[in-house]
Amino acid sequence: MFGVIRQRFRDAGTLKTLCMTAEPLANAGGQQIPGAEHFILSALALPDGTARRTFERLRVDPAAFQPAIEQQYAAALAAVGLQAGVAAEALPDAVAVLPRKGMYQTQASAQALMAVLTRQVMVAAQKANARTPLLGAHVLLAAAAAERGVAARALRTLGIDRDQLVAAASAEVAATLRSPTGPAC
Repeated sequence: MFGVIRQRFRDAGTLKTLCMTAEPLANAGGQQIPGAEHFILSALALPDGTARRTFERLRVDPAAFQPAIEQQYAAALAAVGLQAGVAAEALPDAVAVLPRKGMYQTQASAQALMAVLTRQVMVAAQKANARTPLLGAHVLLAAAAAERGVAARALRTLGIDRDQLVAAASAEVAATLRSPTGPAC
């Protein structure tokens, strides 16, 4: 029982880290609230390394995900007749996107990702006696549920389809849990 409670506290810490990392990533990209793509970037930075290793299993450089996101934003701007970077150059240097005050908010894509992630973790906890830790690879599994959105398009740009992502992330979770030292979190 104590182990279950301790794991839930660790998972809460992992969720906090994901959120606290995703928001500045969104702000740096000119957005006030994070989307699913920012949570994937955040998962790639988690110390457990499972999200990074999932990308490596797919022979994709994890560092390529940020440029793939930027490519999606540029394509969206081009679709409405704007060029990426031109609008930002017209703004004064002092203009910056600041984090929101008050309750933590996310874009709908991040809300959907977190809902899937929560369901996955709850199911895994029931199956594994609640000892399965929340890992960065779980975020990728949740992201694979999305068919549309910036994150889904960025993954496709990198040549990653949903089935491949699920297989690689699942394999990484299994390998991490089988490791004699367990997850590095």
